Amino acid sequence: MSLIALGINHRTAPVELREQVAISGERISDALRGLTALPSVKEAAILSTCNRTELYCGLQEPGLDDITNWLASYHNLDPALIQPYLYSFPDDSAVRHLLRVAGGLDSMIIGEPQILGQMKEAYQAATDAGTLDSALGRLFQHTFSVAKQIRTDTAIGESPVSVAFAAVSLAKQIFGDFTSQTALLIGAGETIELTARHLRDQQLGRLVIANRTPENAHRLAARFDGYGIGLDEIPAHLAEADIVITATGSPTAILDKAMVKKALKNRKHRPVFMVDIAVPRDIDAEVAELEDIYLYTVDDLQDVIQENLKSRQQAALQAEEIIDVQVERFMSWLRAQDAVATIRDYRKHAEQQRDEVFRKAQHMLEGGKDPQQVLEYLANTLTNKLTHAPSVRIREAAENGDNDLLDAALALFNLDKDKP
Repeated sequence: MSLIALGINHRTAPVELREQVAISGERISDALRGLTALPSVKEAAILSTCNRTELYCGLQEPGLDDITNWLASYHNLDPALIQPYLYSFPDDSAVRHLLRVAGGLDSMIIGEPQILGQMKEAYQAATDAGTLDSALGRLFQHTFSVAKQIRTDTAIGESPVSVAFAAVSLAKQIFGDFTSQTALLIGAGETIELTARHLRDQQLGRLVIANRTPENAHRLAARFDGYGIGLDEIPAHLAEADIVITATGSPTAILDKAMVKKALKNRKHRPVFMVDIAVPRDIDAEVAELEDIYLYTVDDLQDVIQENLKSRQQAALQAEEIIDVQVERFMSWLRAQDAVATIRDYRKHAEQQRDEVFRKAQHMLEGGKDPQQVLEYLANTLTNKLTHAPSVRIREAAENGDNDLLDAALALFNLDKDKP
């Protein structure tokens, strides 16, 4: 059994091409069955995200070209179009790649946690489709265990390195527990979506999303069990917010000092944590002068992010050391599976020889032969049959000067070459 990982990602291909080779969730099952229908592919899993599409396969025979052509054909593309953007990793390199992806070491942002969840979904999809066998199934389980070890034994996931994650982490330092807090997010772009996801992961109590287009606010808020409003409704809801995070493309400020001051009065001056990620700013700089307001800008977050990137890079070096050990551990298991098959075949062969000699000995006894003679026949014949093939190979090795095979025979048969 050999392994291969074939893929395309944010480092090797532009987004336009990544979109063309992506395999969406509802198509994964059919794609997996098509992939494992290839003569060379025994088992397979597919990981497809916005940043990568990767095929992990257990092979019965060499099959890189088959898999490449399948990927192109599946998307009705010329193989020559995608070939320059593809990468492939065989055997231990495939194992290392999978562990690095799961640990967040191959991500656009080092240590980002979402990829592990996406990998678990890929594993479940392959399980449901029945396209996993012993090698890949064991590899994915091993991968999840190693990813957990990396998170536990290094600081790779502790320091926020995205603006959205940094903003939520900063809020976490102030409030500790989000379950009783209300957050108002202003905007409906990618940063606000990521912020909403991080807040939900932290068990936020209530979420309100405001946008210039109320329909967009409602649509995004619904994905996170929140409530959508238009920008004109912000004054009516601002006093409810313990956390305000804003990221719009507005050319002018959306929250001014007077609006925030009125909201504070209605809150009886309970503190409000604010992060203005927008450029130009969504929150008037004078808001920071108000007591009970903790206002941070994107520049404040960038300082935190740069420092934390250095911390993650150090943690990534530790993670690589863990992966080095775990790659060899898995490959040792995989090699042992080949030995298991060899041992099974050898035992089967020996048992066939035993049964053949036993039947002849039984016939001899039934024919009235002396039992002592039959036992001698049984012992001598079985010994000769079991030692014949190894003896021939050892003799040939000696004649050919194959000392490696001779040494292997000594070890295999537990012999001491110093004995006469």
